[in-house]
Amino acid sequence: MDAQSLIAKRIAQELRDGMLVNLGIGIPTLVANFVPKGIHVFFQSENGLIGTGPVPEPGMALPWLTDAGGKPVTALPGASTFDSAMSFGLIRGGHLDLTVLGGLQVDQHGRLANWMVPGKMVPGMGGAMDLVAGAKRVIVAMQHTAKGRPKIVRECSLPLTSDRQVDLVVTELAVIGFPEGRATLLETAEGVSVDEVLAATEADLAVHHGLTKTDGERPTPESVPTSSIGETV
Repeated sequence: MDAQSLIAKRIAQELRDGMLVNLGIGIPTLVANFVPKGIHVFFQSENGLIGTGPVPEPGMALPWLTDAGGKPVTALPGASTFDSAMSFGLIRGGHLDLTVLGGLQVDQHGRLANWMVPGKMVPGMGGAMDLVAGAKRVIVAMQHTAKGRPKIVRECSLPLTSDRQVDLVVTELAVIGFPEGRATLLETAEGVSVDEVLAATEADLAVHHGLTKTDGERPTPESVPTSSIGETV
């Protein structure tokens, strides 16, 4: 399984029955392909659709049915469409249980930068700022490094999307939480060592005493105390 699919599959484990969930463009859209059996969630696209399904199979895409990034999606039976004002009313009104967003950088206190790279053309900030501010829970889906450079950093060099702390960062190497505002390694992917994660991370990263592999039972982030980089907590 490729890195993006591994990330999406792990995030799908965070879904709970009945949730209203926004999936951002990029890796987050893949989460809809890995919904656990017996779990029924409502996926929302900020351009005005509740009830998005998996990415359509080749040849089955409809040009008028897209996600916020303009890429094809499917609609499940009972899906509803509405205008942008209603969509952002749901987001800003605190009705989203979870949002999954891509990321350019996350700092060691859980602050996300994901909407622009200075000097490069940007079509707009989209709904990222609203989503981070309005959703009850925020998960960042991104690869651990870009061109060999860590994306989990001490301090973001790119413009912040929000000053709010995200709840989880899921990469192809690890799951990182931010209990008490401190980056903490909660899980490593199968075949990945703690040392590999630390080497690929610029941020000071504590290691949870109940560290598990991705498919194992996960520790509760709220119970994690702080410690120095690389120390078990």
